[in-house]
Amino acid sequence: MPGDVVLLEAGNQVPADLRLIEIAQLKVDESALTGESVTVDKHTGVLVGAVHALGDRLNMAFKGTMATHGRGRGLVVATGMATELGKVAGLLEQNIERSTPLQLRLAAFGKRVALAVLAICAVILLVGLLRGEPPLQMVLVAVSLAVAAIPEALPAVVTVLLALGARRMVAVHALIRRLPSVETLGSVTYICSDKTGTLTENRMRAECLFAGDGPAWLPGPALPGPLYAELLRAVALCNDARPAPGGGWQGDPTETALADVAATAGLDKAALDLEWPRLQELPFDADRKRMTTLHRSLQGDVAYTKGAPESVIPLCNAYWRAHGSVSIDQRAWLARADALAAQGLRVLAVARRSYDQLPEAGGEIAVLESDLCLIGLVGLIDPPRPEAAAAVRECMTAGITPVMITGDHPATARAIALRLGIVDNAQAPVLTGADLTALDEETLRARVQRVRIYARVDPAQKIRIVEALQAQGEFVAMTGDGVNDAPALKRADIGVAMGKGGTDVAREAASLVLLDDNFATIVKAVREGRRIYDNIRKFVRYAMTGNSGEIWTIFLAPMLMLPIPLLPIHILWVNLVTDGLPGLALAAEPAEPGIMRRPPRPPDEGLFANGLWQHILGVGLLIGGLCLGVQAWALSMGQAHWQTMVFTVLTLSQMAHVLAIRSETVSLWRLGLGTNKPLLGAVLLTFALQMATIYVPILNPIFKTQPLSIGELALCLAASAVVWAAVEVEKAWRRRSMFPDGAATADAPTS
Repeated sequence: MPGDVVLLEAGNQVPADLRLIEIAQLKVDESALTGESVTVDKHTGVLVGAVHALGDRLNMAFKGTMATHGRGRGLVVATGMATELGKVAGLLEQNIERSTPLQLRLAAFGKRVALAVLAICAVILLVGLLRGEPPLQMVLVAVSLAVAAIPEALPAVVTVLLALGARRMVAVHALIRRLPSVETLGSVTYICSDKTGTLTENRMRAECLFAGDGPAWLPGPALPGPLYAELLRAVALCNDARPAPGGGWQGDPTETALADVAATAGLDKAALDLEWPRLQELPFDADRKRMTTLHRSLQGDVAYTKGAPESVIPLCNAYWRAHGSVSIDQRAWLARADALAAQGLRVLAVARRSYDQLPEAGGEIAVLESDLCLIGLVGLIDPPRPEAAAAVRECMTAGITPVMITGDHPATARAIALRLGIVDNAQAPVLTGADLTALDEETLRARVQRVRIYARVDPAQKIRIVEALQAQGEFVAMTGDGVNDAPALKRADIGVAMGKGGTDVAREAASLVLLDDNFATIVKAVREGRRIYDNIRKFVRYAMTGNSGEIWTIFLAPMLMLPIPLLPIHILWVNLVTDGLPGLALAAEPAEPGIMRRPPRPPDEGLFANGLWQHILGVGLLIGGLCLGVQAWALSMGQAHWQTMVFTVLTLSQMAHVLAIRSETVSLWRLGLGTNKPLLGAVLLTFALQMATIYVPILNPIFKTQPLSIGELALCLAASAVVWAAVEVEKAWRRRSMFPDGAATADAPTS
């Protein structure tokens, strides 16, 4: 209840929002709620100012966070839904479902196709009746044509494509929780990524060390001199980290990083602890911002102090040299520390003081932490993942804008963004949570497309960023791992949660879970999403072109004073064998060349864009013309098999077509027949089934066919090959348009 007093100690989960009234070295892990990458030192003082981000409310402990060090006492100020965690839960209850780009495109496609097919079938029925054709036969032809013209296999093909895509994504450590999200990835224009653990390794590491007047030392096995040996000995001894059972270190992330850099240089912390036993310590606290330990050795007693530069350097009157101390210029060292902090590093100053005899009990802080001799500075950082920079570059090449949204400090966020290439200059603008609070919706929408870094933001502000981008027509992917990220994950077009270090709440709100918590995996998933959408378009191109050919064949025959060329059984058979297995086999088609070197498709772009409808009409008309040409020739020659020949040309021309459209730019010779074995098998099976309807006697009366001579079959094959040749010519023209300089992107695609 509000007003209750709660006692906290290391290992406790905070049960409510608390105003701290008493602490002793209390540290709290708030990463799940704020995104802060390191534990937070708490205090009981009054905050200055009226508006503070969650991560800056240092005199508060929030429900759902974890006390990791020290102890404290707090007064309950909020419980249940009134807590900051409860407010996040309230945001999750806002159920706003957005249709995926594929769902929108398929809905529009279905309406247009249905209206067009009904109109064409009505015209064909009317024309046939006016010509005196038997009414029952014309009704059956019109109904059969309607059944054949509508690509009823499309839902099955789309489902199979998405399911296979989800399976392929698991192989690259991306788990799909909502099947339509597979394709949505291919339409993403913005990726709003959390920093900690996604773009970075989620572990502190010593980036550089400064000692004396020399250059910085980058951690490695070879030390440049005794100054750095003393600095590393100091950070190893003034350190509470301990070896972990499985290797590495356990303890505070900062201290484990310091222990690790000392070990990298060859210092054995366990041996040092025995050689320099700890006699006394002054633990770190938020007021002093430093920690001091006193050690005994054969050379005498030494106190080592480490902490924030602004806390340690003013206590130093010299800096340490191997052969004696030298007077210190405090301003110069503080400026050096500020320069490191501006690079996004967490900077620690390390100092020492020697004693001939131990100080007396009482007044230890004043004695141990005065007249210090500065040893040097250590800069630490949560380093970017090695593959993250390449993934960011690939995003930009693909026309996708990466954005960093983090709970960390602006300087740290900007430094990481600069290293990764998200921004290209050290003065790039950063919007903080306080800045967002001051912006109205219209101003925010005007700025979101220029800002690439957001720092110290709360859950509601993340949703504002997503909604502002969506209002500009963007499709947004949002990554996150904490409870605070869940509302934005749910509101984004596709939410991406972390599988290793994330919370259950974030995973439940997301559409995609990264099993390796890696930003580069998102880019691989985007590539797969684009491949899937391309293959859906290939199926639409294939199915609708074949249907168009059937419609033109039946529609134009009466206009040319030819008898109805196909019976209902022929139309249904062609529809069955051509739209089935060959269409499904297109799901296995490899990615197009340059798939990640083109911009995302515009959200309002339909399935028929980029020349698709022209291809459907043009090639469909060619198929119809070939069928009618064969029919006219056969009738003029008095061939009794003319209907079987039309039936065969229509079926085989669609097989030639499906082989030709496997790529929009790459010729079949470059692709090779073996790069999509399921499709090759489906084409061969369809060919065998078609031959069976012609040459198996028991099937002739069923399909109203007659065996063809070798010459007649050769003519049908030659007519079908014309379709393949025409599509290859179209692809050659497309290659010259897309790659006028003959770029290598026209090479065969990769799987």
